[in-house]
Amino acid sequence: MMDISLQQIYQAKKRIAPYVTRTPLVRAHALSERCDAEIWCKLETLQPTGAFKLRGATNAILRLSEEQRKHGVVAVSTGNHGRGVAYAAREQGVRAVICLSELVPKNKVDAIKSLGADVRVVGSSQDEAEIEANRLTAVEELVPISPFDHPDVIAGQGTIGLELLEDFPELDCVVVPLSGGGLIGGIAVALKAVSKDIRVIGVTMENGPAMVLSLEAGKPVAVEEEESLADSLGGGIGLDNRYTFELVRELVDQTLLVSEKEIAQAMSYVFETQKFVLEGGAAVGVAALLAKKLEVRGQNAALVYSGNNIATDTLRKVLESA
Repeated sequence: MMDISLQQIYQAKKRIAPYVTRTPLVRAHALSERCDAEIWCKLETLQPTGAFKLRGATNAILRLSEEQRKHGVVAVSTGNHGRGVAYAAREQGVRAVICLSELVPKNKVDAIKSLGADVRVVGSSQDEAEIEANRLTAVEELVPISPFDHPDVIAGQGTIGLELLEDFPELDCVVVPLSGGGLIGGIAVALKAVSKDIRVIGVTMENGPAMVLSLEAGKPVAVEEEESLADSLGGGIGLDNRYTFELVRELVDQTLLVSEKEIAQAMSYVFETQKFVLEGGAAVGVAALLAKKLEVRGQNAALVYSGNNIATDTLRKVLESA
């Protein structure tokens, strides 16, 4: 856990500032009244790529040596990380190859291609896409940039924690989408360094919750990837996980699971009450609150709205079903 420090997160904040958006924190009025709490939302949906992943990807690419830049980078992604890496690589003039599984929605694949990255769609899971990425690392000497289990990526995501503290110093708890652990791990390092009393809560989907099942097993475990509205939270955490499993185990206070129906209801609720479009993975915190799986009465709470990269057809179906 000591591999990720508050100092690294501050350095990342300064490094990425010219390239990423310092996103606003806005009050969720209807949700605050419903939960009898002060609930504010961190709008990572306003990043140029529509998701928080740009922070970690940009920090990692800016940390490359000249030799590494010449070789280029490779990433495995469920969509948003690949888009972040492709965007950051284009900005820095670095070649990027993005390996995706067949589960990644077409709108995310097309968005990555539009940024000039070399896209490889391989297999039916992130693990299979990772095999191709490992081959490219060995054969073409591309530099791998993990979507979560990478110190520079974690530090980049942790800058969200610093911004939360600046904008909302009264913060009692933060609710973060949970997947591989890079986002929640980085935020937790920043917040817990300031106050151990700030609760960090991770929420993920019931369909293939890799980090939660790994925590229950006491070690990283393989999980079969399933289709979900929260597709950006899919995939395993890596059996050779070096950083995020320990970060989440040591710093995250609570983890919760939400159903597909609860995710859909949350997406619709946010659209109706705030007029924000959220992808399923970004709505899981709201889902936990609406389903009364999380109690924040009387508290100052922040939700991370992590991304808005949802296909128009999917959004339409969710809103119609609600």
